[in-house]
Amino acid sequence: MLDTLDPPVSGIHLRVDFAGFAHASTARLHSSAFQLCRDWHLAQDLTQTTLTKLFLSWDRAVDSDNLIAYAQRVLLRAYLDHRRRRSSTEAVPGELREPAYSMSPELRLTMLDALARLPARDRAIVMLRYFADHSVEQVAQELGVPVTVVKSQTRRSLIKLRQMLVNDRPVLFT
Repeated sequence: MLDTLDPPVSGIHLRVDFAGFAHASTARLHSSAFQLCRDWHLAQDLTQTTLTKLFLSWDRAVDSDNLIAYAQRVLLRAYLDHRRRRSSTEAVPGELREPAYSMSPELRLTMLDALARLPARDRAIVMLRYFADHSVEQVAQELGVPVTVVKSQTRRSLIKLRQMLVNDRPVLFT
């Protein structure tokens, strides 16, 4: 009775089947990923994620009726998972508005030293407003203070910074 059953499939055999499938379908998956996201690099990442997930669930995937359709479904879910993440909507800012800093590292150190001499909340407000480019409302929300506090502390902090950097002012603000 036991002789009529198929012998168990070894792990090596499954890996060979997966490698053949991966080799045959990678280009198609990559093309589909590109059509979803319109970014070649993200499409490569999504394809790799799809193949990784397929490998991890290969026993179940092999039993599906249409393996390509199963892989496409995994790819679509990987793409949707990526879109749900907050980091997928982040934009890379353009050129920073610090040309004097790139020409003079000493000037950058002078500016950072002046910022370090500000009280902690003032320094946080200035950094969030001018270095992280947040709005007054965003800074108020992040620090848990009213908008009027952010406005007044920003004004006072900038006055203090101007006084501390009076000698370096012509180079800083060119």
